[in-house]
Amino acid sequence: MDGKHMQIGEVAARTELSLRTIRHYEETGLVTPSARSRGGFRLYTETDVARLLVIRRMKPLGFALDQMRELLDTTDRLDSGDEFGPDEYEVLLGRVRAYERAAAEQVERLRVRLARAEDFVATLRARLPEREPTRP
Repeated sequence: MDGKHMQIGEVAARTELSLRTIRHYEETGLVTPSARSRGGFRLYTETDVARLLVIRRMKPLGFALDQMRELLDTTDRLDSGDEFGPDEYEVLLGRVRAYERAAAEQVERLRVRLARAEDFVATLRARLPEREPTRP
């Protein structure tokens, strides 16, 4: 899965993030290119792309960079294959559950805002004639 390396332009196209945004996430430590080319270009893997997609999905829900980092660190730990005690495992799962609840709550708030916005558009449309009047 991670055998193929991509340059930042391909990653930007796949994630619909700008080059600047990807570099910013690198500067803040949220994502690190898996390698560099001989010429010094950033090289990314599918795992890096998946990480960026998590970040992209969290951003519109209002999560801060520190929260993104915490969730990514938590999922990295869960996915590491390392063994840990049941208490540590439950703590990690608890964090994921808390983020899932926070995301679900934010999605519901966004649904309410969207419904209100759609109502507003419908109100405006109702005030418009079905056909634009012809002008002399």
